[in-house]
Amino acid sequence: MSDNDIDPVSPRMAPKRKIPEVGGRPLKPSTLMMGHGFDPTLSEGSLKAPIFLTSTFAFPSAADGKRHFEGITGKRPGGADGLVYSRFNAPNQEILEDRLAVWDGAEEALSFSSGMTAIAVLLLAACKAGDVIVHSGPLYAASEGFIAKTLAKYGVTFIDFPAGASREQLDEVMVRAKAMAEEQGGEVPMIYLESPGNPTNALVDIEAVKEARDAHFDPDQCSIAIDNTFLGPLWQRPLDHGADLVVYSLTKYVGGHSDLVAGSVSGKKRFIDAIRMLRNTMGGICDPNTAWMLCRSLETVELRMQRAGENAEKVCDFLAKHPKVEGLGYLGMIKDARQQDIYDRHCMGAGSTFSLLLKGGEAECFRFLDALKIAKLAVSLGGTETLASHPASMTHLSVAEGRRAELGISDNLVRISIGIEDADDLIADFEQALEAV
Repeated sequence: MSDNDIDPVSPRMAPKRKIPEVGGRPLKPSTLMMGHGFDPTLSEGSLKAPIFLTSTFAFPSAADGKRHFEGITGKRPGGADGLVYSRFNAPNQEILEDRLAVWDGAEEALSFSSGMTAIAVLLLAACKAGDVIVHSGPLYAASEGFIAKTLAKYGVTFIDFPAGASREQLDEVMVRAKAMAEEQGGEVPMIYLESPGNPTNALVDIEAVKEARDAHFDPDQCSIAIDNTFLGPLWQRPLDHGADLVVYSLTKYVGGHSDLVAGSVSGKKRFIDAIRMLRNTMGGICDPNTAWMLCRSLETVELRMQRAGENAEKVCDFLAKHPKVEGLGYLGMIKDARQQDIYDRHCMGAGSTFSLLLKGGEAECFRFLDALKIAKLAVSLGGTETLASHPASMTHLSVAEGRRAELGISDNLVRISIGIEDADDLIADFEQALEAV
């Protein structure tokens, strides 16, 4: 390996592999998930990657050890080569990150111990005292809380805008954010999006956000990051529409079996490098066992998400006609023209997580939830099983009541994540539960 092959902030045992082609045809992600990033000859010919349970890596010689640390410290040009310590990276994580990057068409990807770890390190790597974060709403409550409360302790403020904001509204927000940052002696280092928003499924116009960002800020200094958990990696590719970074709770669809917790950030290398360096310092990398499980899950993510999406379409067709249902926040049944336009340009599918609005309020929702027999009353989403929860009293309870109302997180809203059970069985379950409302 030559010095030109070495990335100073992402030491690897071998250069990152290019996407292979067969007969001039680039292979699809579903094919690449079966082996991309792993060389069986490095692991005794094992078809599947072993789990590398090690905290540290042995150097071939003392001279190799010296060379590695000369690269890390900058005493030698070319950076580090090879693996040294599992807080920085390790084989299972490298394989996972290579495969995650494939799905989004990203230059690089990083794995984390949870989705919120990914989001926290992403934001901390971008911000300094006096800076202003611009973000869409609604956000997952923990994300919004981290920006509004934790970052506020360090002198970082924020301005938010509604998910469906037009270009004109976005321009106005950018002007306000720039003025606020100048007054505080800071900058606007990031525009943070969540689309679809949790739990309303409100969509953000990524293309309009990029146009507004480019008109008011330097794209090399102000990144656009987006939480793509609800639709990714199958039904939305934000990097194709102007985002620089994509964040996931891998706990959800990518993991897909409700048996692990992890997160990731993927996107442009120039932004990923800073995030990687902070992760190297703070820790928070995904552990090797979880990385191995995620590689296994990635082999079936397309099949699982397709089945869940087909089920959700059938279930929502039933729910939309039920007399006790006030409405649905389902991307396959959008009624707002602006939201439909965003969906048509950005999305390849409606997903399988949606909000169910019942006629009534909290009491009616609780009766519905308590009557479910197949669907489980639990937070999270994107698993093989169907889950239902009441955001206003559970995941978003920490959000102020007025803010919840502003974001459309009402007392009569139930969030449902459809799994891969039989669709007719799920319909029967929802039908009998609605009888209790």
